[in-house]
Amino acid sequence: MTSTVVAGVDGSAASTVAARWAAGEALRRGAPLRLVHAWPWLTDGVSSFAEPDDLPAAAQRTLAEAADAVRADHPDLAVHTDAVLDAPVDGLVAAAADAGLLVLGSRGHGGFAGLLLGSVSMAVAGRSEVPVVVVREAGAAGSPGSPGAGEVVVGVDAHAPEEEVLDFAFRAAALRGARLRAVHGWDLPPLFGYAGGAVPAGEVAQLEDLEAKLLSLALAGPRERHPEVAVVEDVRLGAARGLVESSAGAALVVVGRRRRPVEFGPRLGRVAHAALHHAEAPVAVVPHG
Repeated sequence: MTSTVVAGVDGSAASTVAARWAAGEALRRGAPLRLVHAWPWLTDGVSSFAEPDDLPAAAQRTLAEAADAVRADHPDLAVHTDAVLDAPVDGLVAAAADAGLLVLGSRGHGGFAGLLLGSVSMAVAGRSEVPVVVVREAGAAGSPGSPGAGEVVVGVDAHAPEEEVLDFAFRAAALRGARLRAVHGWDLPPLFGYAGGAVPAGEVAQLEDLEAKLLSLALAGPRERHPEVAVVEDVRLGAARGLVESSAGAALVVVGRRRRPVEFGPRLGRVAHAALHHAEAPVAVVPHG
């Protein structure tokens, strides 16, 4: 696995944390790291615009600081830097088009302090054709030797499992020598809501048993392809809630995002959206379909 790992940097603390996480991932994959700074007007933070002759200097300063931070941790890692004269979302998506992975911080410069996820990270995760990992500053575990490097958690729709998402999660677990927790969240059929009152415990148990069997079937192929990975099958009521609850102490949370033609806005489903906003670990959004 040698495809380049790309990390978006903008000089913020969050992007530096993401770059360091990306460096650890590049080492696991045996891949080079490419640091990319994308902005239509690469300024020095003082003026709103920069003269054309100033753009390289402003960009290179940001990139050099991120590269220095990464090389201090991993002096033997191949690190490349690039400035992209484009809007952040378009520039990052294009820069990572041929990469194996794109890594971003949860919020960059210009983000509102009260928001857990910035608009750039959200939009890129919804548009990128390659997997995107969003790293929160307080949840950047998963670097080699870090104390929070636990399970890899993957959200599975057992009724319509996606091989691209599952294979990504199995490979991530294998690279870390970690256990994989496959979380399948399910909801009671609508008819129970219409009927009102409490649902008989026996019927819930029967439904849960069926969901568990579907999850086992969904995992059969990937388990055969990755026999080295230990798997925990976890069936819970509520897809988004179960995934977020499982993220505590995890090394990585993996969710899928369907490729579909949408003219406006990010293309993120309910579960991916919840994981990006609330998971305590880095979140990988894997496009599929």
